[in-house]
Amino acid sequence: MMILGAGPLQIPAIQKAKELGYQIISVDYDEHAPGFALADIKLLVSTLDQEAVLREAQRLQPDVVITSTSDGPVRTAAYVNEKLGKRPDLSYENAQCATIKSKMRDRLKECGVPIPKYFAAADFDAFKKAVEALREHCIVKPADNAGSRGVALLEPGERNSRVLYEYSKGNSRNGTVMVEEVMEGPEVSVEALVIEGEPHIITVTDKYITPPPYFVELAHCEPSILDSNVIEEIKTVAAQAIKAIGIENAPAHVEIKVTKDGPQIVELAARLGGDFITSRLVPLSTGIDLVGASVLLATGKKPDLMSKKQQGAAIHFIHTREEGILSEIVLPETGQEGVEEIVLYKKPGEKVNGTRSSNDRLGHVITTGASAQEAKALGENILARIKVRVAEEH
Repeated sequence: MMILGAGPLQIPAIQKAKELGYQIISVDYDEHAPGFALADIKLLVSTLDQEAVLREAQRLQPDVVITSTSDGPVRTAAYVNEKLGKRPDLSYENAQCATIKSKMRDRLKECGVPIPKYFAAADFDAFKKAVEALREHCIVKPADNAGSRGVALLEPGERNSRVLYEYSKGNSRNGTVMVEEVMEGPEVSVEALVIEGEPHIITVTDKYITPPPYFVELAHCEPSILDSNVIEEIKTVAAQAIKAIGIENAPAHVEIKVTKDGPQIVELAARLGGDFITSRLVPLSTGIDLVGASVLLATGKKPDLMSKKQQGAAIHFIHTREEGILSEIVLPETGQEGVEEIVLYKKPGEKVNGTRSSNDRLGHVITTGASAQEAKALGENILARIKVRVAEEH
Protein backbone atom coordinates (compact mmCIF):
# COMPACT_ATOMS: atom_id res chain seq x y z
CA MET A 1 0.00 0.00 0.00
CA MET A 2 1.37 3.40 -0.99
CA ILE A 3 0.35 6.03 1.58
CA LEU A 4 0.91 9.66 0.61
CA GLY A 5 2.14 11.53 3.66
CA ALA A 6 4.09 10.29 6.67
CA GLY A 7 3.26 13.01 9.19
CA PRO A 8 1.76 12.42 12.66
CA LEU A 9 -1.85 12.47 11.40
CA GLN A 10 -1.08 9.76 8.81
CA ILE A 11 0.35 7.32 11.38
CA PRO A 12 -3.00 5.71 12.36
CA ALA A 13 -3.66 4.82 8.70
CA ILE A 14 -0.16 3.39 8.33
CA GLN A 15 -0.63 1.31 11.49
CA LYS A 16 -4.01 0.00 10.34
CA ALA A 17 -2.64 -0.96 6.92
CA LYS A 18 0.18 -2.88 8.59
CA GLU A 19 -2.37 -4.69 10.79
CA LEU A 20 -4.12 -5.79 7.59
CA GLY A 21 -0.85 -7.30 6.41
CA TYR A 22 0.19 -4.68 3.86
CA GLN A 23 3.75 -3.64 3.20
CA ILE A 24 3.90 0.14 3.38
CA ILE A 25 5.40 2.51 0.83
CA SER A 26 5.54 5.88 2.63
CA VAL A 27 5.84 9.06 0.56
CA ASP A 28 6.80 12.40 2.11
CA TYR A 29 9.15 15.30 1.30
CA ASP A 30 10.28 15.49 4.97
CA GLU A 31 13.06 13.02 5.75
CA HIS A 32 12.19 13.33 9.45
CA ALA A 33 8.48 12.49 9.01
CA PRO A 34 7.59 10.14 11.91
CA GLY A 35 5.58 7.76 9.71
CA PHE A 36 8.78 6.70 7.93
CA ALA A 37 9.71 4.67 11.02
CA LEU A 38 6.78 2.33 10.25
CA ALA A 39 7.39 2.06 6.51
CA ASP A 40 8.86 -0.82 4.55
CA ILE A 41 9.85 1.51 1.71
CA LYS A 42 10.51 5.22 2.24
CA LEU A 43 10.28 7.68 -0.65
CA LEU A 44 11.55 11.25 -0.19
CA VAL A 45 9.14 12.72 -2.72
CA SER A 46 6.66 15.58 -2.39
CA THR A 47 3.11 14.23 -2.17
CA LEU A 48 2.07 17.16 -4.39
CA ASP A 49 4.42 16.12 -7.22
CA GLN A 50 1.97 14.02 -9.19
CA GLU A 51 4.37 12.92 -11.92
CA ALA A 52 7.11 11.92 -9.47
CA VAL A 53 4.66 9.90 -7.37
CA LEU A 54 3.26 8.29 -10.53
CA ARG A 55 6.76 7.25 -11.64
CA GLU A 56 7.37 5.59 -8.27
CA ALA A 57 3.97 3.89 -8.37
CA GLN A 58 4.67 2.56 -11.86
CA ARG A 59 8.02 1.25 -10.63
CA LEU A 60 6.79 -0.33 -7.38
CA GLN A 61 3.25 -1.34 -8.49
CA PRO A 62 1.38 -0.95 -5.18
CA ASP A 63 -2.00 -2.67 -4.81
CA VAL A 64 -3.52 0.43 -3.19
CA VAL A 65 -2.66 4.16 -3.28
CA ILE A 66 -4.27 6.36 -0.61
CA THR A 67 -3.80 9.39 1.61
CA SER A 68 -5.39 9.98 5.00
CA THR A 69 -5.83 13.52 6.32
CA SER A 70 -4.19 15.91 3.84
CA ASP A 71 -5.94 17.80 1.02
CA GLY A 72 -3.20 18.19 -1.59
CA PRO A 73 -2.31 14.46 -1.75
CA VAL A 74 -6.00 13.67 -2.47
CA ARG A 75 -5.43 15.01 -5.99
CA THR A 76 -2.19 13.07 -6.33
CA ALA A 77 -3.77 9.81 -5.18
CA ALA A 78 -6.67 10.27 -7.62
CA TYR A 79 -4.26 11.11 -10.46
CA VAL A 80 -2.06 8.07 -9.81
CA ASN A 81 -5.00 5.67 -9.34
CA GLU A 82 -6.56 6.91 -12.58
CA LYS A 83 -3.29 6.50 -14.51
CA LEU A 84 -2.77 3.01 -13.08
CA GLY A 85 -6.36 2.00 -13.90
CA LYS A 86 -7.24 1.19 -10.28
CA ARG A 87 -10.69 1.13 -8.66
CA PRO A 88 -11.74 4.78 -8.33
CA ASP A 89 -12.23 6.33 -4.90
CA LEU A 90 -12.56 9.67 -6.64
CA SER A 91 -11.89 10.68 -10.24
CA TYR A 92 -9.09 13.17 -10.84
CA GLU A 93 -11.60 15.76 -12.06
CA ASN A 94 -13.69 15.35 -8.92
CA ALA A 95 -10.54 15.37 -6.76
CA GLN A 96 -9.84 18.88 -8.05
CA CYS A 97 -13.35 19.92 -7.03
CA ALA A 98 -12.71 18.45 -3.57
CA THR A 99 -9.43 20.31 -3.03
CA ILE A 100 -9.47 23.56 -5.04
CA LYS A 101 -12.01 25.91 -3.47
CA SER A 102 -12.92 27.78 -6.66
CA LYS A 103 -13.77 24.53 -8.45
CA MET A 104 -15.53 23.25 -5.32
CA ARG A 105 -17.75 26.33 -5.13
CA ASP A 106 -18.57 26.14 -8.84
CA ARG A 107 -19.58 22.48 -8.60
CA LEU A 108 -21.69 22.98 -5.46
CA LYS A 109 -23.44 26.00 -7.01
CA GLU A 110 -24.11 24.04 -10.20
CA CYS A 111 -25.69 21.23 -8.14
CA GLY A 112 -27.83 23.55 -6.02
CA VAL A 113 -26.03 22.90 -2.72
CA PRO A 114 -26.41 25.85 -0.29
CA ILE A 115 -23.23 27.96 -0.21
CA PRO A 116 -22.35 31.63 0.45
CA LYS A 117 -21.82 34.17 -2.32
CA TYR A 118 -18.26 33.89 -3.63
CA PHE A 119 -15.72 35.16 -6.14
CA ALA A 120 -12.42 33.68 -7.33
CA ALA A 121 -9.84 36.45 -7.83
CA ALA A 122 -6.84 35.78 -10.06
CA ASP A 123 -5.33 39.23 -9.44
CA PHE A 124 -5.70 42.29 -7.20
CA ASP A 125 -8.10 44.11 -9.56
CA ALA A 126 -10.48 41.15 -9.51
CA PHE A 127 -10.04 40.99 -5.74
CA LYS A 128 -11.02 44.67 -5.33
CA LYS A 129 -14.14 44.19 -7.45
CA ALA A 130 -15.16 41.14 -5.42
CA VAL A 131 -14.64 43.02 -2.15
CA GLU A 132 -16.80 45.90 -3.42
CA ALA A 133 -19.53 43.46 -4.52
CA LEU A 134 -19.64 42.07 -0.96
CA ARG A 135 -19.64 45.59 0.53
CA GLU A 136 -16.14 45.24 1.97
CA HIS A 137 -17.28 42.61 4.49
CA CYS A 138 -15.96 39.24 3.44
CA ILE A 139 -13.78 36.22 4.12
CA VAL A 140 -10.50 36.12 2.20
CA LYS A 141 -8.88 32.71 1.74
CA PRO A 142 -6.46 30.90 -0.58
CA ALA A 143 -8.14 28.71 -3.19
CA ASP A 144 -5.69 25.88 -2.66
CA ASN A 145 -4.57 25.32 0.93
CA ALA A 146 -5.87 24.09 4.31
CA GLY A 147 -5.41 24.42 8.07
CA SER A 148 -6.64 28.06 8.22
CA ARG A 149 -3.49 29.18 6.38
CA GLY A 150 -4.07 32.50 4.66
CA VAL A 151 -7.67 32.89 5.89
CA ALA A 152 -8.72 36.29 7.24
CA LEU A 153 -11.71 38.59 7.68
CA LEU A 154 -11.91 41.87 5.79
CA GLU A 155 -14.24 44.38 7.46
CA PRO A 156 -15.76 47.59 6.07
CA GLY A 157 -13.44 50.57 6.21
CA GLU A 158 -10.26 48.56 6.60
CA ARG A 159 -7.30 49.98 4.72
CA ASN A 160 -5.26 46.81 4.69
CA SER A 161 -7.07 45.04 1.85
CA ARG A 162 -3.84 44.83 -0.17
CA VAL A 163 -2.06 43.29 2.83
CA LEU A 164 -4.80 40.68 3.30
CA TYR A 165 -4.79 39.92 -0.41
CA GLU A 166 -1.02 39.34 -0.40
CA TYR A 167 -1.29 37.30 2.81
CA SER A 168 -3.91 35.03 1.29
CA LYS A 169 -2.26 34.83 -2.13
CA GLY A 170 1.03 33.94 -0.47
CA ASN A 171 -0.66 30.85 0.95
CA SER A 172 -2.38 29.86 -2.31
CA ARG A 173 -0.46 27.29 -4.34
CA ASN A 174 -2.23 28.27 -7.57
CA GLY A 175 -2.28 32.01 -6.81
CA THR A 176 -6.09 32.32 -6.76
CA VAL A 177 -7.76 34.05 -3.81
CA MET A 178 -11.35 33.36 -2.78
CA VAL A 179 -13.54 36.24 -1.60
CA GLU A 180 -16.65 34.97 0.16
CA GLU A 181 -19.72 36.24 1.94
CA VAL A 182 -19.39 36.15 5.74
CA MET A 183 -21.59 33.40 7.21
CA GLU A 184 -22.77 33.90 10.79
CA GLY A 185 -23.71 31.02 13.08
CA PRO A 186 -22.34 27.88 14.76
CA GLU A 187 -19.84 25.80 12.77
CA VAL A 188 -19.71 22.01 12.63
CA SER A 189 -17.98 19.30 10.68
CA VAL A 190 -19.61 16.12 9.43
CA GLU A 191 -17.55 12.92 9.45
CA ALA A 192 -18.68 10.39 6.85
CA LEU A 193 -17.59 7.36 4.87
CA VAL A 194 -18.86 7.09 1.29
CA ILE A 195 -19.46 3.55 0.01
CA GLU A 196 -20.42 3.07 -3.65
CA GLY A 197 -21.44 6.73 -3.79
CA GLU A 198 -23.70 6.56 -0.72
CA PRO A 199 -22.68 8.76 2.27
CA HIS A 200 -22.74 7.02 5.66
CA ILE A 201 -22.65 9.79 8.25
CA ILE A 202 -20.86 8.77 11.44
CA THR A 203 -21.14 11.88 13.59
CA VAL A 204 -21.41 15.68 13.65
CA THR A 205 -18.67 17.61 15.47
CA ASP A 206 -19.00 21.10 16.96
CA LYS A 207 -16.09 23.45 16.09
CA TYR A 208 -14.80 26.38 18.12
CA ILE A 209 -12.66 28.96 16.33
CA THR A 210 -10.57 32.03 17.18
CA PRO A 211 -12.32 35.38 16.81
CA PRO A 212 -11.51 37.38 13.64
CA PRO A 213 -9.42 38.38 11.81
CA TYR A 214 -8.00 34.82 11.67
CA PHE A 215 -10.02 31.61 11.83
CA VAL A 216 -8.01 28.97 13.65
CA GLU A 217 -9.76 25.93 15.10
CA LEU A 218 -9.22 25.86 18.87
CA ALA A 219 -11.53 22.99 19.88
CA HIS A 220 -13.71 20.19 18.51
CA CYS A 221 -16.41 18.42 20.52
CA GLU A 222 -18.72 15.56 19.60
CA PRO A 223 -21.44 14.60 19.24
CA SER A 224 -22.85 18.04 18.37
CA ILE A 225 -25.01 19.64 21.04
CA LEU A 226 -27.16 21.47 18.46
CA ASP A 227 -30.90 20.78 18.25
CA SER A 228 -31.72 17.39 16.72
CA ASN A 229 -33.77 18.98 13.91
CA VAL A 230 -30.84 21.21 12.99
CA ILE A 231 -28.50 18.20 13.00
CA GLU A 232 -30.78 16.42 10.53
CA GLU A 233 -30.67 19.48 8.26
CA ILE A 234 -26.86 19.48 8.55
CA LYS A 235 -26.69 15.81 7.57
CA THR A 236 -28.96 16.41 4.56
CA VAL A 237 -26.81 19.29 3.25
CA ALA A 238 -23.59 17.32 3.88
CA ALA A 239 -24.92 14.37 1.88
CA GLN A 240 -25.94 16.70 -0.97
CA ALA A 241 -22.42 18.17 -1.07
CA ILE A 242 -20.72 14.77 -1.00
CA LYS A 243 -22.82 13.54 -3.93
CA ALA A 244 -22.26 16.78 -5.86
CA ILE A 245 -18.49 16.42 -5.61
CA GLY A 246 -18.71 12.81 -6.76
CA ILE A 247 -16.95 10.91 -3.98
CA GLU A 248 -17.37 7.17 -4.64
CA ASN A 249 -15.45 5.09 -2.10
CA ALA A 250 -13.64 7.32 0.38
CA PRO A 251 -14.04 9.27 3.60
CA ALA A 252 -15.51 12.78 3.61
CA HIS A 253 -15.09 15.67 6.03
CA VAL A 254 -17.68 18.41 5.45
CA GLU A 255 -17.50 21.79 7.23
CA ILE A 256 -20.82 23.62 7.61
CA LYS A 257 -22.06 26.90 9.08
CA VAL A 258 -25.58 26.95 10.48
CA THR A 259 -26.83 30.34 9.29
CA LYS A 260 -30.21 32.04 9.71
CA ASP A 261 -31.00 30.69 6.23
CA GLY A 262 -30.05 27.15 7.20
CA PRO A 263 -26.85 25.08 6.90
CA GLN A 264 -24.37 26.22 4.24
CA ILE A 265 -21.14 24.58 3.12
CA VAL A 266 -17.89 26.15 4.30
CA GLU A 267 -15.64 23.52 2.69
CA LEU A 268 -15.61 19.83 1.87
CA ALA A 269 -12.69 17.39 1.88
CA ALA A 270 -12.52 13.92 0.34
CA ARG A 271 -10.44 12.64 3.22
CA LEU A 272 -10.59 11.95 6.94
CA GLY A 273 -11.00 14.90 9.29
CA GLY A 274 -7.70 16.18 10.69
CA ASP A 275 -7.00 17.68 14.13
CA PHE A 276 -7.36 14.14 15.60
CA ILE A 277 -11.12 14.31 15.01
CA THR A 278 -11.18 11.02 13.12
CA SER A 279 -8.27 9.21 14.73
CA ARG A 280 -9.16 10.03 18.36
CA LEU A 281 -12.52 11.72 18.90
CA VAL A 282 -14.66 9.47 16.68
CA PRO A 283 -13.43 6.21 18.31
CA LEU A 284 -13.74 7.73 21.79
CA SER A 285 -17.29 8.98 21.24
CA THR A 286 -18.74 6.23 19.02
CA GLY A 287 -16.39 3.25 19.27
CA ILE A 288 -16.05 3.28 15.45
CA ASP A 289 -12.54 2.95 14.04
CA LEU A 290 -13.10 5.32 11.12
CA VAL A 291 -9.42 5.36 10.13
CA GLY A 292 -9.43 1.57 9.96
CA ALA A 293 -12.73 1.60 8.09
CA SER A 294 -11.35 3.98 5.45
CA VAL A 295 -8.23 1.85 4.93
CA LEU A 296 -10.36 -1.29 4.69
CA LEU A 297 -12.64 0.42 2.17
CA ALA A 298 -9.60 1.35 0.06
CA THR A 299 -8.76 -2.36 -0.20
CA GLY A 300 -12.23 -3.09 -1.62
CA LYS A 301 -13.76 -4.50 1.55
CA LYS A 302 -16.89 -3.29 3.34
CA PRO A 303 -16.14 -1.93 6.84
CA ASP A 304 -18.23 -2.18 10.01
CA LEU A 305 -19.76 1.22 10.79
CA MET A 306 -21.98 0.13 13.68
CA SER A 307 -21.71 2.46 16.68
CA LYS A 308 -20.35 0.67 19.77
CA LYS A 309 -20.91 3.38 22.37
CA GLN A 310 -22.28 6.88 22.89
CA GLN A 311 -20.33 9.39 24.96
CA GLY A 312 -18.70 12.78 24.62
CA ALA A 313 -15.18 13.49 23.38
CA ALA A 314 -13.34 16.78 22.91
CA ILE A 315 -9.99 18.18 21.87
CA HIS A 316 -8.78 21.62 22.97
CA PHE A 317 -5.67 23.17 21.46
CA ILE A 318 -3.09 24.90 23.62
CA HIS A 319 -2.34 28.32 22.14
CA THR A 320 -1.16 31.83 22.86
CA ARG A 321 -1.86 35.26 21.39
CA GLU A 322 1.66 36.42 22.19
CA GLU A 323 4.54 36.48 19.72
CA GLY A 324 8.14 35.83 20.70
CA ILE A 325 10.13 32.92 22.10
CA LEU A 326 8.34 30.19 24.04
CA SER A 327 10.03 30.16 27.44
CA GLU A 328 7.85 27.68 29.36
CA ILE A 329 4.69 25.57 29.28
CA VAL A 330 3.54 24.39 32.70
CA LEU A 331 1.09 21.47 32.64
CA PRO A 332 -1.29 20.48 35.47
CA GLU A 333 -1.09 17.12 37.23
CA THR A 334 -2.41 14.38 34.92
CA GLY A 335 -4.20 11.17 35.78
CA GLN A 336 -7.63 12.75 36.19
CA GLU A 337 -10.49 10.58 34.94
CA GLY A 338 -11.60 11.68 31.48
CA VAL A 339 -8.26 13.24 30.55
CA GLU A 340 -7.11 11.00 27.71
CA GLU A 341 -3.89 12.82 26.80
CA ILE A 342 -1.98 16.09 26.86
CA VAL A 343 0.50 16.49 24.00
CA LEU A 344 2.88 19.37 23.25
CA TYR A 345 3.97 20.30 19.74
CA LYS A 346 6.54 22.97 20.60
CA LYS A 347 9.43 23.17 23.06
CA PRO A 348 10.87 26.08 25.08
CA GLY A 349 13.21 28.10 22.91
CA GLU A 350 11.07 27.85 19.78
CA LYS A 351 9.58 30.91 18.12
CA VAL A 352 5.80 31.42 18.41
CA ASN A 353 3.68 33.66 16.17
CA GLY A 354 0.47 34.04 18.15
CA THR A 355 -2.33 31.99 16.60
CA ARG A 356 -2.77 32.78 12.91
CA SER A 357 -2.97 29.22 11.54
CA SER A 358 -3.19 25.68 12.85
CA ASN A 359 0.62 25.45 12.63
CA ASP A 360 0.85 28.01 15.44
CA ARG A 361 -0.89 25.85 18.04
CA LEU A 362 1.31 24.62 20.88
CA GLY A 363 -0.31 21.30 21.75
CA HIS A 364 -3.62 19.68 22.66
CA VAL A 365 -5.73 18.17 25.41
CA ILE A 366 -8.15 15.31 24.66
CA THR A 367 -10.96 14.64 27.14
CA THR A 368 -14.03 12.40 27.43
CA GLY A 369 -17.24 12.46 29.43
CA ALA A 370 -20.72 10.99 29.61
CA SER A 371 -21.82 13.77 27.23
CA ALA A 372 -20.19 16.26 24.86
CA GLN A 373 -20.88 18.99 27.42
CA GLU A 374 -18.96 17.08 30.10
CA ALA A 375 -16.02 16.37 27.80
CA LYS A 376 -15.92 20.03 26.71
CA ALA A 377 -16.11 21.39 30.28
CA LEU A 378 -13.28 19.12 31.43
CA GLY A 379 -11.14 20.15 28.48
CA GLU A 380 -11.74 23.83 29.21
CA ASN A 381 -10.82 23.25 32.87
CA ILE A 382 -7.52 21.57 31.97
CA LEU A 383 -6.72 24.21 29.34
CA ALA A 384 -7.27 27.01 31.89
CA ARG A 385 -4.71 25.37 34.19
CA ILE A 386 -1.97 25.24 31.55
CA LYS A 387 0.45 28.16 31.86
CA VAL A 388 2.19 29.41 28.71
CA ARG A 389 5.02 31.92 29.06
CA VAL A 390 6.45 33.78 26.09
CA ALA A 391 9.55 35.99 26.16
CA GLU A 392 10.38 38.83 23.81
CA GLU A 393 12.50 37.93 20.81
CA HIS A 394 15.92 39.61 20.84
